[in-house]
Amino acid sequence: MAPISARGIAFLATALLSTLVSAVEYLSISGSDFVTNSTNKRFDIIGVTYQPGGSSGFTSTADPLSDTEACLRDAIIMQKLGVNVVRIYNLDADLNHDECASIFNAAGIYMLLDVNSGLYGQYIDRSDPSSTYTVDYMEHIFAIVEAFWSYPNTLGFFAGNEIINEDADESVPKYIRAVVRDLKEYIALHAPRSIGVGYSAADVATMLTDTWAYLGCELENSTYSKMDFFGLNDYEWCGDSSFTESGYDNLVTDFSGTDIPVFFSEYGCNNVAPRTFTNVPVLYGDDMAELSGGLVYEFTQETDKYGLVAINSSTEVTLLQDFNYLMQEFLTIDVASREEINKTAESASATSCAASLISESTFLSDWDLPDRPSGGDDLVTSGITSAPTGSLVSVTATTMPATVYNYTGAEVTGLALVSLGCADSNYPGLISTYTAGDETCVYATSTGTSSSKSLAGPSFNVDVGTIAMFAAVLSGFVGGLMLL
Repeated sequence: MAPISARGIAFLATALLSTLVSAVEYLSISGSDFVTNSTNKRFDIIGVTYQPGGSSGFTSTADPLSDTEACLRDAIIMQKLGVNVVRIYNLDADLNHDECASIFNAAGIYMLLDVNSGLYGQYIDRSDPSSTYTVDYMEHIFAIVEAFWSYPNTLGFFAGNEIINEDADESVPKYIRAVVRDLKEYIALHAPRSIGVGYSAADVATMLTDTWAYLGCELENSTYSKMDFFGLNDYEWCGDSSFTESGYDNLVTDFSGTDIPVFFSEYGCNNVAPRTFTNVPVLYGDDMAELSGGLVYEFTQETDKYGLVAINSSTEVTLLQDFNYLMQEFLTIDVASREEINKTAESASATSCAASLISESTFLSDWDLPDRPSGGDDLVTSGITSAPTGSLVSVTATTMPATVYNYTGAEVTGLALVSLGCADSNYPGLISTYTAGDETCVYATSTGTSSSKSLAGPSFNVDVGTIAMFAAVLSGFVGGLMLL
């Protein structure tokens, strides 16, 4: 890893001196698993996608993480559901996200963030990628990264979503690898910690394995361009399907031996309603241990009818029937067994890039990545100017700010944000056994056993000696300021 820049050290100093206690700890990527830093336990994504209002909910003055009351309302519901990761598609780096990020952090919920948006100049055009791979585009994606990298619950960034599909220009994969390269090098040079960069793929049978192979192989002359994780938007399990009927068995075969985390970046077919989510026990069961969970599409009900929750107004919401079914299935997940590390999978080796990896003749099979646009190299090494900087703030409001009804029309009471007091994430069933203010969190498993973990602060990827030396330098610096 490249040495941290002066700006990165400044961010780290802020984190070390902060009096705020983080409800979540940093997660790392170890082979094919996300893992918790303090315990080295495997972390599975039990998540939902989150874009209230759909594409129209994203404007020049608002994005999903800029409305504090909406974030509090939705985080309370997600926490009760058992969600530990939320994916957000459209973000504006110039807006303040501190309160929303802090609310999700207090709820024990990590964030997976797309760096692109639907606004022109903020995405790679699949039909003409070279025209949109500009220095302005690079400034946009770096600003998103800088706006969120200081939040401990930022899990990772998606460099693209379904850009590679049947309508894409053949050259698109190399531009996706270039964006991954730029993001990873920028993070390595400037960020206060390591954060993964991945890709969210369309479920196109003739392109899926080639996409994974192209973006995930080792490229000797561009090591940064290898993605850190791979998401698949999968809608093959509809109604009462099965492991084989849905094609999940083929996915397990396709991703067998993966050296990076693979998960569903979207799932939840709505061809059969209501959605009963009978795929959840399979996705989190032994047959699919190769995958690291997934994110249900989507939290709020929009025109495409994939929602779990209907937002009737800013102060009234309805938990739809799908919500109830999903909650029941989430509670069947044996979290304790999923936390166990598969040492064989974790130590899988990466494959070197070669044309032989590509199975379809129409898919790109060379890795001659595009050079950065004029000014791009300086932007990566020097960093953007006037970068937005997010930081956690205290979360004092915990009362549900809306009236909540279930799908029958009965009011749901007793909902409130539980600020987790230990360094761990939320998961199904936790809140029903956790009392705010306890010195330990109780972890009830599906087998009825339990374990506890003492209160702990955030974990940093820095050794004790480095922290001690750094603290001494800071102490001298602060002392010098006081003498002026």
